[in-house]
Amino acid sequence: MITKKIGELFFGNSVFDEKEEYMKFCVRFLLVNMWCGFIFTGMFVVVEWLGINTIGPPNIQVMQTFTILSLLLVFLLRGHKERFRVIALIYAIACYFEYMSALLFVPQDEFRVIWFYTYFAGVYILLGQSAGIVATVITVPSIIIGNSFSSVPYSSNAMATIIISLLVTSVICYAYTSRSISFFRRMTEAIDLLRVQAAIDPLTGVMNARSYYAATDSLIQACLRTRAPFSVLFVDLDHFKLINDKFGHEAGDVVLKEAAACLAKNTRSGDALGRIGGEEFSMFLPNTDIAGAEVLAEKLRKSIEALRPSVGETIIKVTASIGVARNQPEHSSITDIQRLADQAMYLAKKEGRNRVTCFSKIVSNN
Repeated sequence: MITKKIGELFFGNSVFDEKEEYMKFCVRFLLVNMWCGFIFTGMFVVVEWLGINTIGPPNIQVMQTFTILSLLLVFLLRGHKERFRVIALIYAIACYFEYMSALLFVPQDEFRVIWFYTYFAGVYILLGQSAGIVATVITVPSIIIGNSFSSVPYSSNAMATIIISLLVTSVICYAYTSRSISFFRRMTEAIDLLRVQAAIDPLTGVMNARSYYAATDSLIQACLRTRAPFSVLFVDLDHFKLINDKFGHEAGDVVLKEAAACLAKNTRSGDALGRIGGEEFSMFLPNTDIAGAEVLAEKLRKSIEALRPSVGETIIKVTASIGVARNQPEHSSITDIQRLADQAMYLAKKEGRNRVTCFSKIVSNN
């Protein structure tokens, strides 16, 4: 709990989804940099005030401004990840002027130019390769020109070393960030592919049982919030075991694929369709009452009956029994309503198959 509170203090409470992992890193990296800018630049300001380390009036004013700006940008970014690009750009510009000020107004510090090396790395990581190249193109000539105005300029040999090493640093940062971002994108694409493969039934291309139940539970919660009706169709292919036994498993696979394609073709964008068993499919219909669900079920039954899957020269007749159920006040999960649709489907089987049965009619008949 204490660690969480400290984390929120420094980084805010922005929420990042699984696809924003790199952005999460960049936001936190920027916040760390700005906290460091505030703390350590502030320390330079304090030691100047105490007379321990003389910096000089022009640069101390720039450092004071930079310290205040760093803290302000921290609080503007915390909890507002959408501001990242703008704040990163402002902070990069502020750093540029801070380091140029040190170059011009603190000639007694021989190592003042070292800040530009960290500057390049930060720009490449936070703003990307294009921004890094622009920073290099602007900074290198600025250092050359700024050195000529310095009261204690670097020697020509020192400048040659500084400029060449800065260019090498820029090239290394470009190569590293390019490779890192490329690797991250490939890794993200691979994870997305694995996620899709884990959610999809490989034979039929519709959702598997696990992903279907997860999706429908989310849809149910949305319907409950708005008090919208929802229904479920439980679709079971008739005599499927007989098809496998008579024509072989290859024929069974063809039947499953064509039946799933038929169901998917009649699925609306907001609906959910899953294969939940060998020859069993379930279709969740948000914002749909029992009348609308029954109409769709009958349409699906006729469409499946019209299918003519073939294996070689063998044409197979396919039918389905479909159970229909609408949510009840006590329903809060897919298992609640699907149990009713399952019962309706078994009654359709009992009454001769290739038909649609609604659970509400079972209740009324009883």
